[in-house]
Amino acid sequence: MTQRPVMSEDEVRLTAKGRATRARIVQAAAALMFERGVAGTSTEDVRASAGVSNSQLYHYFKDKNQLVRAVIVHQTQQVLDAQQPLLGRLDSFDALEAWRDLLIDLQRQRACRGGCPIGSLAGELADVDEEARKLLVTGFARWESAIRDGLASMRDRGELHPDADPDQLALVTLTALQGGLLLTETRRDVAPLRAGLNAAIAHIRSHATRPGDN
Repeated sequence: MTQRPVMSEDEVRLTAKGRATRARIVQAAAALMFERGVAGTSTEDVRASAGVSNSQLYHYFKDKNQLVRAVIVHQTQQVLDAQQPLLGRLDSFDALEAWRDLLIDLQRQRACRGGCPIGSLAGELADVDEEARKLLVTGFARWESAIRDGLASMRDRGELHPDADPDQLALVTLTALQGGLLLTETRRDVAPLRAGLNAAIAHIRSHATRPGDN
């Protein structure tokens, strides 16, 4: 099951009121950056949206880069939480298919706009901000780990062949998911996401030990 990140030292030092104000700033920044992109979001935009003063904003975040990194952590948690409880127990083909359906439904609810919040940040930041890239790697790794844990349970129970590699299968699944989300956003159609996830699940089924699961 995915774990929530430990609070940073800065967060631990804050009062409850301070943590609430900081969270409001991060939430406002995340919403704006999801809609407009990082480059299209200024600290003034965030200040106005969060309803805080400049001094408050810079009390919690010394610059925009620090705020962006907090947004990455926030968006990662939001993405993972939105997939629970299914993401925490992807240990059967029924569970994988239910998870697929959830992801498709989430895109329908958003009219296929915005794509993956983590993927969108990666597309904008990976080549220009090394610290942000590392945080994004960690975020994707948490997602991949949750998928891998379920597949490892299936293998351990004998539902997948002993030589099935949960690490590789999880990577294939997350790769198919990200590609599907990108094309779904571009086409405004969930068909690419469905196709990518169906292909990933079919690949996992090719490792099933019971003929009926193939």
